[in-house]
Amino acid sequence: MSFKSKGELSTKSFVSKKWTFLLCLGCFCAGMLFTNRMGSVPESKGIMRTTAVEAEKLKLISEGCNLKAKEEKHVSKDIIGEVFKTHHAIQTLDKTISNLEMELAAARAAQESLLSGSPLSTDANRADTPRKRRYLMVIGINTAFSSRKRRDSVRATWMPQGEKRKKLEDEKGIIVRFVIGHSATTGGILDRAIEAEDRKHGDFLRLDHVEGYLELSAKTKIYFATAVALWDADFYVKVDDDVHVNIATLGETLVRHRKKPRIYIGCMKSGPVLSQKGVRYHEPEHWKFGEAGNKYFRHATGQLYAISKDLATYISINQHVLHKYANEDVSLGSWFIGLDAEHIDDRRLCCGTPPDCEWKAQAGNICVASFDWSCSGICRSADRIKEVHRQCGEGENALWSATF
Repeated sequence: MSFKSKGELSTKSFVSKKWTFLLCLGCFCAGMLFTNRMGSVPESKGIMRTTAVEAEKLKLISEGCNLKAKEEKHVSKDIIGEVFKTHHAIQTLDKTISNLEMELAAARAAQESLLSGSPLSTDANRADTPRKRRYLMVIGINTAFSSRKRRDSVRATWMPQGEKRKKLEDEKGIIVRFVIGHSATTGGILDRAIEAEDRKHGDFLRLDHVEGYLELSAKTKIYFATAVALWDADFYVKVDDDVHVNIATLGETLVRHRKKPRIYIGCMKSGPVLSQKGVRYHEPEHWKFGEAGNKYFRHATGQLYAISKDLATYISINQHVLHKYANEDVSLGSWFIGLDAEHIDDRRLCCGTPPDCEWKAQAGNICVASFDWSCSGICRSADRIKEVHRQCGEGENALWSATF
């Protein structure tokens, strides 16, 4: 082979290798570019698809949680509502049972009183008639054998007489009676005097009770038990026969508390427990109230107070086990101290005599009851009650125009 031929072959070989290298390099780059595009696009779509799927799942989970929370909240409200309804139903049932028990006990007490032959005045013979209707209140005026003049002064002032008293019962639903028991000698001169007075006026409630100053707690207990057996009323009032009362104002005051089940209303006080013998209002059981110098629990002053039917029925049911202290107002307060009873302190139930009650009447704040604290009633009431009635009375028209 010649030198020229070898040179040409060498050049061709060199060119071939060069182009081959470039071709390989181009192919490599093209392959890398193609690979990157093919790899990146599917991967991006995959990520986007995965993200969308996961977002959908998260949305479903979130909605499921919210739905579950809403369902739980709704169920919780339903449960609370049912619990409230059940609790209300139980309370209503308890109240109904309590009322039925009290009415049954009151009926039994009335039956026992009638069967025992206790002197309950002529009202006992008419027990069936008044029990057919509901009265607003029964006012029991506590009196004694020696208080004839006081009773006449009350009849001449704030207590309606004759047909007016019957009208008061029929139209206003208010019963007013003097409350008295019998003497230690049954059928004696004292009892005969009361019977003659009752035949004339017909305004007594006779109790199966022996009268005596130290027996006022027992008398109070028997009065409420007897009154609740004879008359079905919203309130039962006790007042002394030396106190002036405005009946219409009393009725308007009590009506405000008509829907409350256990009401004890009066002028609340808490006097000292007197341990010294020989003093007025001495408490023989002073040691029960703690050390010397202690005070009584809150209770209404004895001149006038009122209790609701539930409390009067409670006394009737438990009269044989209720403890009697020396002071009647303390005894009554002790019977309610452990009960769920509402104590209402209303100072209009203990106004003073003129000028106190007169000034209040002129200011439009008419008093329910007026008396002198120094006398635990109106001092010389038989002589002065007409003056008190003239200056502090609400007027006869107030009673007949009142609506309860």
